[in-house]
Amino acid sequence: MKLKIIFLGKTFSKNISEIYDEYFGKIKQYCTLEIAVIPALKNTKNMPIDVQRHLEGKEILQAVNSDDFLVLLDDKGKDFTSIEFAQWIDKQQFNTKKITFVIGGAYGFSTEVYERKNFMISLSKMTFSHQIVRAIFAEQIYRAMTILRGEPYHHEETLYSIKN
Repeated sequence: MKLKIIFLGKTFSKNISEIYDEYFGKIKQYCTLEIAVIPALKNTKNMPIDVQRHLEGKEILQAVNSDDFLVLLDDKGKDFTSIEFAQWIDKQQFNTKKITFVIGGAYGFSTEVYERKNFMISLSKMTFSHQIVRAIFAEQIYRAMTILRGEPYHHEETLYSIKN
């Protein structure tokens, strides 16, 4: 399985980057993982939000291959439990070469990115900073991988752990 995660802008907190780096290191034992960081736009103080979204959207779309299964992390996306997310990933690996997840910027995505997406996932009904979502999502991908392998990280009995 191949996964790609796209971030907008660098991570400002060393603590957050240490957390997701730890999980990304663990994830790499289960699949091919690529991380792409799109540089933050400059001089946005007086830039209208829709212009920022459009410019970020152009950069996102340039980082996505035409055959990628594009998944946006968006508050309007599908809610999953951790087990459901693992099952979803398991199913997707048979339908696509690479799943590309995008954690957007502070203002969400452009219309063009929404039109290109194949799926949207919501991590919560609550709002999180796009910075902290990086660590939360990294942990959830790792959790999904351990669920699929029936490993003891996730402390809930699943069909996957029963099979193993």
